[in-house]
Amino acid sequence: MVLIQRKMETTKKIVLIAHDNRKEDLLDWVKYNKGTLSKHHLSATGTTGKLIHEQIGLPVFRFISGPLGGDQQIGSKIVEDSIDFMVFFWDPLSAQPHDPDVKALLRIAVLYNIPMACNRSSADFLISSPLMDKEYNRQLIDYGSRIPAKN
Repeated sequence: MVLIQRKMETTKKIVLIAHDNRKEDLLDWVKYNKGTLSKHHLSATGTTGKLIHEQIGLPVFRFISGPLGGDQQIGSKIVEDSIDFMVFFWDPLSAQPHDPDVKALLRIAVLYNIPMACNRSSADFLISSPLMDKEYNRQLIDYGSRIPAKN
């Protein structure tokens, strides 16, 4: 198996995303973890980033809204190694008009082996990990080497 190393620095590049019915849950989690999150570079989709900045006071880079392409912007940043860690409080009970984009984003996060939390419990475990404040070498499977050559 061919592995590729991607180094995460001590200061992580964290993206925060929440569907409409989960924004309050994410804001509560961010507020609780403000001290830890303030040590890292934060980004978020449009409305979520605006709420985090206005209500909690953390600096956050804002992508456009998820349904308008923000999920795809974030996916491309994962591919470019510009995002290390994703917290995505998605709504499992509501169909989203951009469900294919959400599925693609989750697939890219798994493909590029970034830590990802989709609910408060997993977010709590990840943010409290001793690895949050250390350099970490993420190992990526070279899926390209698994694609059979065509004649």
